Amino acid sequence: MSEKYRTGTTRPPAGAGRPRPGPRSPAEARGAVRRVLSEQSCARGTACAPDTLSDALLVASELTTNAILHGGGVTGFDVEVVDQNLYLSVSDRERRRPITLPPLDPHGRHRCGGRGWPIVCRLSRTVQVTDLPSGGKRVTAVIPLSVAAERGRPVDVERA
Repeated sequence: MSEKYRTGTTRPPAGAGRPRPGPRSPAEARGAVRRVLSEQSCARGTACAPDTLSDALLVASELTTNAILHGGGVTGFDVEVVDQNLYLSVSDRERRRPITLPPLDPHGRHRCGGRGWPIVCRLSRTVQVTDLPSGGKRVTAVIPLSVAAERGRPVDVERA
């Protein structure tokens, strides 16, 4: 059984051609993840572990921030719970794939930023980057909802 959340409204605001495709801020993304996990927890009668919730919220923040800062904005956003995994997908306009930068620049100075992608990879079971036919890309992170068994496990980063 799966619960799926898609941002947007069922009725577009006046003057809009369609519902907005994704959150406008990391806070909105975190709110969507929190709602889905809360609904899923209520349906199963179990609470989401605090570490799991923190991991999911941090991944949502990082992917949304990256799409806004480096990808030309969020063009799609999906949150879905399947079995014991949270699937979080964020799409943007940029085809360039995320990269991990060294902590120091060529002059030996510490970089400001550049830590989000490694965080996403560390907290996720798998991360898949898919080119979209209409342009841009979708990054899907799978976050295990049973954290204890997954801590310290290397991430599988896929490129489709």
